Parts: sequence; structure tokens; C-alpha cells
Amino acid sequence: MYRVRGGSAANVAAFAGERHPTRFIGCVGADPEGDRLVAELASHGVDVRVQRAGRTGSVVVLIDPSGERTMLPYRGAATLLEPVAPEWTEGLAHLHVPAYAFAGEPTGTAAADALRRTAARGGTVSVDASSTGMLRAYGERRFLRLLGTLAPHVLFANRAEAEALACGGGTGSADLRMLAGRLPRTTVIVKDGARPTTVLVPGRPPVQIAVPPVDGVRDLTGAGDAFAAGYLTASLTGAGIRAACAAGHATAARVLRTPGASA
Repeated sequence: MYRVRGGSAANVAAFAGERHPTRFIGCVGADPEGDRLVAELASHGVDVRVQRAGRTGSVVVLIDPSGERTMLPYRGAATLLEPVAPEWTEGLAHLHVPAYAFAGEPTGTAAADALRRTAARGGTVSVDASSTGMLRAYGERRFLRLLGTLAPHVLFANRAEAEALACGGGTGSADLRMLAGRLPRTTVIVKDGARPTTVLVPGRPPVQIAVPPVDGVRDLTGAGDAFAAGYLTASLTGAGIRAACAAGHATAARVLRTPGASA
């Protein structure tokens, strides 16, 4: 058993900070754990902007021999983020928000406000669907309505999350093009483990991009966040969709081989 810095948005920021100017916005407790999280994230070159309230959140992650994991979360201060100061989002070329941010208030309102402000100033924005559990608790149809109003440029999802949204909360598999039809202004990137990543660009046929094989997979925790970081940093420096996905796959591979690599 070991203890590391985590959190979906923090994982993305840490990986992105290695290759692109990156800022993290969030809320941690006014406690030693919060101090350590801020210092560790800053060590990756990230500009850390945090509010301090409540008690720093934590997640117990149980990993089976295949690398699959079960998470037991205590969100704590992560749900206490108030609308952030305007200067915290000024100058952002891109803002990425995990769906977990919408799982509680006032963080949900703060995240939506930051996304709208960034887009209004000409920046691009993305959302990660986070987990089927979060989508189920929030309501898949309700989340789709939220995405419709926010109109993110990119939505990241794994296959199960994408199918849950495509079905609007129904059961069974779904044609991923149904999800693209529900989000006509959003490029949807669907990860499917070792199987090809599917990219749904509005008005275009789906594109499938092979995932290079990864030997010695030990831990899936944070792999999706690493993919998002690799994809976004490549895209922001001018890469096309295929090259950006390749960068995402390469970054994710580092996590798959190394337990705790997302920290």
C-alpha cells in the first residue's frame, strides 16, 4: 500500500506540465495534506491556484492483478470550489474539466462558469466523462443537456461512458454515432482499452486510431487522464487528430506500466 497525489484534473495538469505551460485550479483543505498536494503538483512545473476550505479529499484505490481498479472516494474540499477569480482563467488557451467537478456544489457551478468564460474569450474547452458511476449518479440525460449548453470542443470518454451517454441512460451497447448526433458541436474521443480509439468529428465519418501494444500493464489508474494530457498538449501545439491521439497513447502507456505513475 502506498499514498500518492491524485485527482483527475491534477493528473492531467501534472502530465501536461511536463511539456506545456499549465495551470491547475481547484480547492484543497487548509491542512498539511493540502500543502503537500500543492507542493507536489508545483514540482511538475504547474502553476497551482487553489482555494483552501474544509478537509482535503482522498480516494482509496484497490487494484486487481489485471490492473483494473475499484475506487472508494471521499471528495472533501474538492466539492467546495467557489467561482474563481477572473484572473485565474485569463489568458488560458484551453480549459479542461473532468465531469467529477459537476458531482457537487458549489464546484459544479464554478466549473461551468470557468468553461463559459474561457470559451467566451476565444479559448477552447474540453470535458472528460470521468466514470459511469458519476454519470449514473448525475443522470446521463441531465449530463447530456449540460454538455449541450457548455458545447465543449472535445469530450473524452471510455467506451462504457460513451455508450451510457449514447443510450441516454438505457442499457446495452450503442452505436457511438448516436452520441455524436447528440453533441453536434463537439469532437468525441472514445478510448477502448487496447482496442482502437474512435474519434467522432462533427460532420465527418468516425476515425479509428490503433493503440500501440503495451506490455506489462500493472495499473490503469490515471491512464485516461494521461491520455487527455498527451492529446491536449499535442493539439495545442498544432498536431492533427491522429498525431494528438498518438501522443495521448504514449503518455498513457507510462501509467499502465508503473503503479502510481499518475502522481
